[in-house]
Amino acid sequence: MEEPQQRRLGVLLSHVSGSLQPASELGLKAHNVSASAGSLLKGKVAIITGSGQGLGAAAANLFAEHGARLVVTDLDGAKADEVAAGIRSRGGEAISLAGDVTAEEFPACCVKAAVEAFGTIDILINNAGFTWDGMIHRITPKQWDAMLAVHCTAPFRLIQAAAPVMREAAKKELDEKGEATQRCIINVSSTSGTHGNPGQANYSTAKAGVVGLTKTVAREWGSFNIRCNAIAYGFIATRLTADKGSSTISVGGEKVKLGIPGGEAMASAAAEMLIPMKRVGTPEEAAGAMLLLASPYASFISGQTLEVTGGAYI
Repeated sequence: MEEPQQRRLGVLLSHVSGSLQPASELGLKAHNVSASAGSLLKGKVAIITGSGQGLGAAAANLFAEHGARLVVTDLDGAKADEVAAGIRSRGGEAISLAGDVTAEEFPACCVKAAVEAFGTIDILINNAGFTWDGMIHRITPKQWDAMLAVHCTAPFRLIQAAAPVMREAAKKELDEKGEATQRCIINVSSTSGTHGNPGQANYSTAKAGVVGLTKTVAREWGSFNIRCNAIAYGFIATRLTADKGSSTISVGGEKVKLGIPGGEAMASAAAEMLIPMKRVGTPEEAAGAMLLLASPYASFISGQTLEVTGGAYI
C-alpha cells in the first residue's frame, strides 16, 4: 500500500474508532450474549423437518443436548418416533410427527403439534428433502414439480403457517414490552442451488429459490427479531450421497432411487479434487452449522447463506 493511501486509511480508522460510543450512550439496547456449553438453546422450541434420519436427526439430537425442546418430523414415522424417544431417554423433551411436508395439511398439523406440546415455536428448520436427478433434456414434469414442491413450496408454506405463532407473537411482545424474543428460521439449501450442478436442474432451481425466500423473510420479519438464514451444504455423508439405489422414496406412487452413482467412492474422489479438507462432511458437522445459526451467538446474522463445504467453491 502506498504511503499516502496508508495515511488516509489511518485517518479514517482513527476517525471511526474515535467516534464509537457505548451502545447505552447512543440510546441503543445492549445485546450481550452469554451461554454455557450445553445450554445454547435452553428452553427453546424447535421444529426440524426431515429429522428422523441423517442430517436432520443429527441436528435434533444436538439441539436437544443444548436444551431445546424438539418437534421431530419425518415422512417415515417410525424413524421420527425413534429419534424423539432417544431424546426423551436422555432426559430431553421431544415429540414426533409423521408426515409429508408437501401434503396440504402438513404445515397446520406441524404448527398445531408444536403449540399443543410446548406452547410456542422459537426455531423452525426446513430440512426435509431428496434428489431426483436427470439431465435437462430428460427431466420429466413430475421430476421438476416434485423438487420445487419439497424444497421451495413446502418451506414457504410451513413458514406461512408458523406466522401466527412466530410473527404475531413477536408483534404482541413488541407492543407490550418494547422488544421481542429472538426467533429464527433456517432453510436448508445446497451448493447445487448456489453454484448449479449438471443433472440437477430441478434440484438446483429449487435450492436457489429457497435462498431468495430466505432473504425475503429476513427483510420482512427482521423488525420482529426473527432471523432467517440458509445453509448451502456441499458433500455431506447422508443417504443423498450414498450409492444410488441404496435407499428409495415413493413419489406419487413412483419409487425414486436416492444417492449418486458410485456412492462413497464417487464422493471420496470428488472430495479429493474439490474439497481442500480432502473429505466429505459428517451429519454431525453439518448439524453444527445449524446450531451456530440458531444460537444466541448468531443474533445479528440474518439473510445469509452459509456454505458448509470443507472449503469447496472458494
